Amino acid sequence: MKIVVADDDPQMLGALRIILGAHGYDVTLARNGKEALTAVVNAHPDLVVLDLGMPQLSGVQVIEAIRGWNTVPILVVSGRTDSADKVGALDAGADDYVIKPFSADELLARIRALTRRSGGTADDQPVVRFGDVSVDLGDKIALVHRDGEDTPVRLTPTEWQILELLLRNPRKLITQRTMLTDIRGPQHVGDTGYLRLYIAQLRKKLEPDPTHPRYILTEPGMGYRFQPDTELDQ
Repeated sequence: MKIVVADDDPQMLGALRIILGAHGYDVTLARNGKEALTAVVNAHPDLVVLDLGMPQLSGVQVIEAIRGWNTVPILVVSGRTDSADKVGALDAGADDYVIKPFSADELLARIRALTRRSGGTADDQPVVRFGDVSVDLGDKIALVHRDGEDTPVRLTPTEWQILELLLRNPRKLITQRTMLTDIRGPQHVGDTGYLRLYIAQLRKKLEPDPTHPRYILTEPGMGYRFQPDTELDQ
């Protein structure tokens, strides 16, 4: 497994290279934000580990740049303990946040959790089709067939999380609480307006008529449900 590690502290870079290398990871090091972006483009990593306070480009700028085209898991490792820094990194598209100093066991556990979440066998990563939409959950590609052509649909990391949760549980009610816990953490279970916004964006991008959704359905006061074509056609 390939991991890009970005930090402007040479001692931290050396320590992470030793820890990760000893556990069989193929590590590419970057000393600033620009090097981190270059490494992600060239190395095609399975995971990115980065600090926030880097020169040339900050960690948040790197996250935002990566999320413009790539859904690779991103683990922030930072000495910043302010909740605003953590929220800013997660909102930019990071998947997890570890505060320095940390134990090697904690870091490795976080990495395993992120790679389990993003990995899987071919059987675990199906292609789901509904209406004019085809979604490859393994390669994170969504296509809409219109005017005789398959057009890629750009989804944000949060939109992907919501869509994947729905598609992997066809016809099942996914409560608002479950969605928000999965996406933002248990401290954000009351952010239902945030969730409605992303559901609306998904419908605009994927539903034939977003004002009358056929596939991404609302269960008022409870949550949301993905309704496949097969059930609708019965």
